[in-house]
Amino acid sequence: MQKLYKKPIIYTAVLAAVALCAWQTKKFSDMPNDPIYLNIDNSVSPGADFFKYANGTWLKKNPIPPAYSSWGIGNEVTEEIRERLKKINENALTANAPKGSTTQKIGDFYYSGLDSAGIEKAGISPLTDQLNLIDQAKNAQDILNAAAILTTTGTRNIIGMRVGQDDKNSEKMMVQLGQTGLGLPNRDYYFKTDGRTTRVRTDYTDKYLPTMLALSGWDEAKSAAGAKGAYNIEKFLADSSRKLENLRDPYKNYNKMTVAGLNKLTPDINWTGLFKTLQFTAVDTVIVGQPEFYRAVNTALKTFSVDDWKAYLRLKLIGSYAPYLNNAVAEESFRFGGKVLRGQKEQLPRWKRVLDTENGIMGELLGQLFVKEYFSEKSKARYVAEVEAIREEYREHIMKLDWMSAETKQKAIVKLNAIHPKVGYPDEWKDFSALVISRASYAGNVMSARRWGYLVNINKLGKPVNHKEWGMTPQTYNASYSPSNNEITLPAAQLLIPGIKDDDVDDAMAYGYVAASVIGHEITHGFDDEGRLFDAKGNLKTWWTPQDSLKFNDRAKVLADQFSGYVVLDSLHINGKATLGENIADLGGIVLGIDAFKKTKQYKEGKLINGFTPMQRFFLGYALSWLGHERDEALANQVLTDVHAPGFLRVNGPFSDVPEFYEAFHIKKGDKMWLDPDKRVRIW
Repeated sequence: MQKLYKKPIIYTAVLAAVALCAWQTKKFSDMPNDPIYLNIDNSVSPGADFFKYANGTWLKKNPIPPAYSSWGIGNEVTEEIRERLKKINENALTANAPKGSTTQKIGDFYYSGLDSAGIEKAGISPLTDQLNLIDQAKNAQDILNAAAILTTTGTRNIIGMRVGQDDKNSEKMMVQLGQTGLGLPNRDYYFKTDGRTTRVRTDYTDKYLPTMLALSGWDEAKSAAGAKGAYNIEKFLADSSRKLENLRDPYKNYNKMTVAGLNKLTPDINWTGLFKTLQFTAVDTVIVGQPEFYRAVNTALKTFSVDDWKAYLRLKLIGSYAPYLNNAVAEESFRFGGKVLRGQKEQLPRWKRVLDTENGIMGELLGQLFVKEYFSEKSKARYVAEVEAIREEYREHIMKLDWMSAETKQKAIVKLNAIHPKVGYPDEWKDFSALVISRASYAGNVMSARRWGYLVNINKLGKPVNHKEWGMTPQTYNASYSPSNNEITLPAAQLLIPGIKDDDVDDAMAYGYVAASVIGHEITHGFDDEGRLFDAKGNLKTWWTPQDSLKFNDRAKVLADQFSGYVVLDSLHINGKATLGENIADLGGIVLGIDAFKKTKQYKEGKLINGFTPMQRFFLGYALSWLGHERDEALANQVLTDVHAPGFLRVNGPFSDVPEFYEAFHIKKGDKMWLDPDKRVRIW
């Protein structure tokens, strides 16, 4: 594996040097369209609330639109991309393209989603076959069979199955089973007793569940009884589901066993037969993330009636396809999922919803057309260069650590050198030739695409890992680190700043917005509380000395405690343990980005742009990457379900740990952003 990555690293390092030179020799002057300057709110002191200081003017001018639960820079990028994708789709609509071509599939999918009259007329008929399958169930075995068939077309239920890399043997694809099947966002929604969570749960049980069953064709009495039975199943399963922070330990969530062992774990479930229904040709060994969940499923199949299970599966099915069905179903799904859970006031226009759906299930088809028109080779070279600048800085940081032994440092460098970057867009695109799309039915197209995706996934079993495959599309505003592949993925959209050309972005802004917030963040995930447990080849394996692990954990605990002290709403605190990995990555990205930026010509020259020093622009560029705000409902939901802290704390939290921040903005003791030096965290 080391040899595999050694040559590309040397090659990309040469490209990096050329690209950095090109950007660093650019002449800078005051920028009339500078988002950093335009967003500043001088009514707020940097030492009181840096996030609001950096972004306050934008926040005041950009209230959250009614159709959104939050609004920020990611939305602005997404809106720009939606307009571009809309043009691609509209051109495909009238292209009269050959059947099976990319253009035909894009055009026909878009047509089916915009055909509101056809969708309304069809009602829930696209689900007829699956509803009949559920209705015909007579016993627990029939319920399991129906659950397996629903799984093959993307309906989440009690079978949380996928094919993925073995954490302890990253070159092998394995069947994996994890906890799943709840209707509320996670287990905490079933048991927390605060007013906000109780209101959500009451709406779910008293309104949403019986209404959806009635919309599926049941009468009022049957719907009420079915809603109660289905909820009781979910609550029973939730009681054996792990909390968010407990899902972060890869060792405790790795339980490999033979199928015979799985059958022993759940003696009333015949997994040998179930895997055949799930369309596997042969399965001998599986990895179970949370065995106690499947023991609970086994018990629940005996405890609850077949009628309760029918209601449960019926709700899972109609809920899964609700956005693609008639208005009554789609509106009730949005009322609860959008309004109650996230605080949205209205739905997005249909064309945007259709594009988002299309992006989610056949995004690489769109991506091929998107990158040709909207992401240049010059921009790609710039951010490949930043990857190598951050990598080089990380090498230096590791070697200077005073708490890590030479033995662990050597292995950390090996892992760092092996990290493979995917920048902008794939070198090889997925093959969509087997995906069939027509103009006949929107829900039918979604079902067809989910079915195609399911088969693509399960057909990976027993085959070599495809390291060229991307898990995101180029037009996705996101980025990732894969522990099993030891790679970072940086889609083109994540590298864009709305309203400004990449040519006009100075290095200070770019190093804050991309190198620190994205590149450094994702690379640091390879060395956070979870990622550090995987070696250079992506295997879950002990490679730290015990003493170094203890020193790391001591430092990480201080950061977890720091974030647990932050209050988001009322008395709702950040879950410092659940968000620890992201907070480590944020802090690591910032300190790496700072030191990499210090080597640029712009930093060394020290020229002001719109009144700000290069280092000030670095911090403001980073704050720009988290520009945005959320409704209270969305914030509460995020704190309970997400391993990421809200954006404002991803700025104010780690900045309080960084000495250069204090120097750049003259933060002094007594300011709200101040942390005493002995309380500041430094890991990487």
